[in-house]
Amino acid sequence: MNIENIESFVYINHYGSFNKTAEALFLSQPSVTARIQTLERELGCRLFDRIGKQVVLTEEGRKFLPYAQEMLKTLQKGRQHIRRSEKLPQELRIGSTISVSNYLIPELLPRLQERYPGLHVKLSTGGTDEVVRRLLAGEIDLGFIRKVMHPSLKTAAFYEDPIHLYVRADHPFAQEESVSIEELQDRRLVFFECGTLDWLRIHRAFEALDSPPEIAFHVDNSETAKKLVLGGAGIGFLPAVCVRDEVRSGRLLPVRVRELAEFTLQTSLVALRQDDSQVTQHLAEVFGELVREREFALSPLETKIGEERVAEKLVTEKYIRLARAASR
Repeated sequence: MNIENIESFVYINHYGSFNKTAEALFLSQPSVTARIQTLERELGCRLFDRIGKQVVLTEEGRKFLPYAQEMLKTLQKGRQHIRRSEKLPQELRIGSTISVSNYLIPELLPRLQERYPGLHVKLSTGGTDEVVRRLLAGEIDLGFIRKVMHPSLKTAAFYEDPIHLYVRADHPFAQEESVSIEELQDRRLVFFECGTLDWLRIHRAFEALDSPPEIAFHVDNSETAKKLVLGGAGIGFLPAVCVRDEVRSGRLLPVRVRELAEFTLQTSLVALRQDDSQVTQHLAEVFGELVREREFALSPLETKIGEERVAEKLVTEKYIRLARAASR
């Protein structure tokens, strides 16, 4: 009996959907369907019924579920035991997205090493999907990724990075406290795309305009997008953490778009749900301290007071949310 088929069965029960299970396991829906069909043939019974758009367990499926869950738990414990025995002493393997590696890791790791002087860190970068895959495969111990929901993972800490429109200091918008979405019409945009729902909100807002802005450059790297904006290629929506230095020096200025207020990009520290190690807990604490002290999640939006521009701290605890998640 194939353990992957059992895994798909447990996930479908958890999500109540073949589509969501396929997304969580990074498979196509036909692949998930084929796994369940194979398992049903092996067991000689139907495991799921469809009631409208819902997928529910049959009586036989309910009887089989606790055994399937126990098999997955046993497999996970075995994998963890092997990883612990094979891992080098005092080595921590971290996976992260490129933006986290560029802007957070250089300040985070020295603090962690203060608590663990002999700790050796191995850092690798990749997209969120790649980091999740490596974490589930036991190739890394922890991951810094965009927000993701997965039954085998837990979020140890996270922060939300405000996203604003940024322009150069010599741009006409730099003199405005806020602009409307209509004022972006016919403007050249550098669009940093990271695949989250908040970015889709921007797309939908543009589609409602009679004359949407020209997306001159569509990139998937925040550093590239920032340099294009600095070079005068256009204006762009960027996470605050990647433009901190440029805002301090006055080379870039944030501009509030009234119809797109208050949206953020979440970065999470994730681990396997069964991971209760002290290193993970301490890394979560250091991550939280760093965010609070460096005010990574504070909005850099500015307002005019007389002839001076001063930082306006619009984002409160609603924008800085740190969670210490206990193992469930």
